[in-house]
Amino acid sequence: MDPQESTASIVIRDAYVVTMDAARTEHRRGYVVVEGNRITEVGAGEPAGYDRATIVDGSGCVLTPGLINTHHHLYQWITRGLAVDHTLFEWLTTLYPVWAGIDADAVHVAAKGALAHLAKTGCTTSTDHHYVVPRDGGDVFGAEIAAAAEVGIRFHPCRGSMDLGTSAGGLPPDHIVEGLDAILDGSRQAVERWHDPSFDSMLRIALAPCSPFSVSTELLRQSAVLARDLGVRLHTHLAETLDEQDFCLERFGCNPVQYMESLGWTGPDVWYAHAVHLDDRDIGVLAASGTGAAHCPTSNGRLGAGIARAADLYAAGVPLGLGVDGAASNESCCMLEEAHHAALFARARSGPRAMTVRQSLELATIGGARVLGRENEIGSVEVGKLADLALWRIDTLAHSGITDPVAAIVLGSQPPLELLLINGREVVRRDEVLTVDEDTVAGEVATAHRALVAKAG
Repeated sequence: MDPQESTASIVIRDAYVVTMDAARTEHRRGYVVVEGNRITEVGAGEPAGYDRATIVDGSGCVLTPGLINTHHHLYQWITRGLAVDHTLFEWLTTLYPVWAGIDADAVHVAAKGALAHLAKTGCTTSTDHHYVVPRDGGDVFGAEIAAAAEVGIRFHPCRGSMDLGTSAGGLPPDHIVEGLDAILDGSRQAVERWHDPSFDSMLRIALAPCSPFSVSTELLRQSAVLARDLGVRLHTHLAETLDEQDFCLERFGCNPVQYMESLGWTGPDVWYAHAVHLDDRDIGVLAASGTGAAHCPTSNGRLGAGIARAADLYAAGVPLGLGVDGAASNESCCMLEEAHHAALFARARSGPRAMTVRQSLELATIGGARVLGRENEIGSVEVGKLADLALWRIDTLAHSGITDPVAAIVLGSQPPLELLLINGREVVRRDEVLTVDEDTVAGEVATAHRALVAKAG
């Protein structure tokens, strides 16, 4: 396209541009041109011929792809700060009675607050794993989808499920689990109602039975068949704690990855949350099958679950992204913090060269896109891709004078977010969410939290 004839809507100029393209190109003084919801030009130096465009001055800033969150539980935003010193199983048994009181209204408020906060941390695409479905709770999935549309974030909600209540040997209360037929019917309906497979989709659905200790073998098996029949992805928690490993060895006679492998739960359409306790064979299975993983270092640290072998997963070629996990096990829910902790935890486990700052940023961007099967659409700053972009200011007191701009945003505190574009739309400007009123949402969250805790007694 001749730039003289362009009708570009936005030109970001004079920024340090981290593209995350295949060559990992970086421009010390670069620009990006956005037309509609697409990136149409990326380069070094000065853009030419865009007099009628909106010009964004990126001097003093780093431009990165929008960050991609591959694991979350949005409803937990209204249950932060509870069970703060518990193990995972203790934490679950404490919180399940609280979560049992959620309904569509509570989920809508929680999702709106959590997603608006994620946007302020540079997140442009988020998953959600919603598996608590109270029988009288209303349309909890529709509620969070509506919240994502209000915030303007690209959304991959996972239709979660549990069918093993306490009476059947599971952890959750009986009245928040569903029967097998109801789950499969609800899963099919969710995909048929909401899933959009188009290139610039803002909404895609995955199927996501909760975990090996809260769902039956038959639910896992039939969910895999249904997801592939519908052409959607599969997600679950796996290998998060040693307790889970002991559970699988005792109940199924094998470790968690071997169990899921036996049920058809490996392949490029599958990703696991956590994947902390893996042996060399497990990593080989994930790598050979293209099965992905959502690394959640902050939550794993908060619950004392362990440190995932992220450097080994990365070296093996496993599709690897980052996840903030639910806000009840990670009160900060900050995507840049996950990149920060990914680098530090990898080095703490495997030595000072285990993971570079650019590799950790890669996990937060193109790595996450690969996990979600969208590496051709999002995750890097390249011509033809969707305009999901984060512009970080690094000339303030906290970051000025740091030699490496990537180290500034990965190893430093979170810098001010000058601009966040999602699908070419301005969602955050100068650290302020533009699509919802932050004060109003904060008040709604506080009210919903008090009501939910009071309901639990």
